Amino acid sequence: MLYGIAAATTAFLLAAFLAALIRPCALRLGLLDRRRTRRVPALGGLAVAGATCLVAFAGDWTGVAPLGTGVGKLLAAGGAVALLGAVADVWRLKTRFLLFGTAVAAACVVPYGESGMAGGLLGAGWIAFVAVAFKGLDHADGLAGTVGVVTAFGAGACAAAEVMDGLAALLSVLAAALTGFLMHNWAPARIALGAAGSLFTGFVLAAAALVTRTGYDPAAGAGVLFALTAVASADVLLVVLSRLLAGRPVLRRGPDHLAHRLRRLGLTSQGATVVLGAASFAGVLPAVLVHTGWTGPAAVTWAVGVTLAVVLGLLGVPVYGPRRPTGVHTIGRHTGGLEPGPEAPERIAPERTATGYPAPGAPPRGPRPGVPAVWQQVGLPSSRSRSSCRGQLTPDG
Repeated sequence: MLYGIAAATTAFLLAAFLAALIRPCALRLGLLDRRRTRRVPALGGLAVAGATCLVAFAGDWTGVAPLGTGVGKLLAAGGAVALLGAVADVWRLKTRFLLFGTAVAAACVVPYGESGMAGGLLGAGWIAFVAVAFKGLDHADGLAGTVGVVTAFGAGACAAAEVMDGLAALLSVLAAALTGFLMHNWAPARIALGAAGSLFTGFVLAAAALVTRTGYDPAAGAGVLFALTAVASADVLLVVLSRLLAGRPVLRRGPDHLAHRLRRLGLTSQGATVVLGAASFAGVLPAVLVHTGWTGPAAVTWAVGVTLAVVLGLLGVPVYGPRRPTGVHTIGRHTGGLEPGPEAPERIAPERTATGYPAPGAPPRGPRPGVPAVWQQVGLPSSRSRSSCRGQLTPDG
């Protein structure tokens, strides 16, 4: 009990300190993540992963809270996934590389003895899916951290019910580290989790939940695992369906996630995070009750049904807007590049003769800077045009 309080407090303070230390380094290196009209320093997830690993390994090394063989391997694999995410934050790796690397790490921690080879490979794929889904939640301030804290408490309760003390201690340390990081990540965020922190969080949570549910009925186990990660799974399902129906590339970023649609409905950024955090709790609670035997599997069935209904309902929220004309661009404020812009009215320049004078019947031209008003009234050319016409006869001779 005393170690749990001390470990949680240490992870909380260490994550907050490391996030404040990493932020100016990320700004100096230009490692930024896009947030609507601004950019936020990335690599903040290294603070969460570092604090979690340091506190957990310290407890195992001192013998105060041994993690056990399986939990130590899980945490080591999570650290490798965090390093992969840090590489992605620096060099912008494609999502398929992150998915493959996370799946390889997950294949090293799944319990093949209880689930078999086919079940283990399926579980490794599900862990990789959840990890990438948590990376998708990092599009909004404080969202991935909030959902991660709620899920960590739920998975920790399931592990404690199975008397997996090392796994429960690891999840409590992760929840404390995410809470400390939220001090810097709550809207308006001063630093983002990035791929390093979001992949690490999703990987550890999914792997811990899978290890906890191993040995139970596969159908009920699948329902519990889905309910524990309902928000992250719903976000991926919503994005994929929306982009397929709109004919957009699935891996192309866009404002079509859960938080984006809630903002379209009138919620603020903080309000959308609170609503999705409450939705995560609404999925975690029946999962814990079913796992501990307080209620039947019908509770997670209802959670799955409600999640699918919400996804179908939010599909009707317009997020892409009308298609803009090709060839017209504006300079993006937050991307620094060219983006499709609103259609500009067509400007017709008056036709001019070789001498620089307007051709007969040409439409009038607006005021030109640097040209006297009298010359503009009579249609005389500018000084640049006159200088190019020296030595030529004018229409008046």
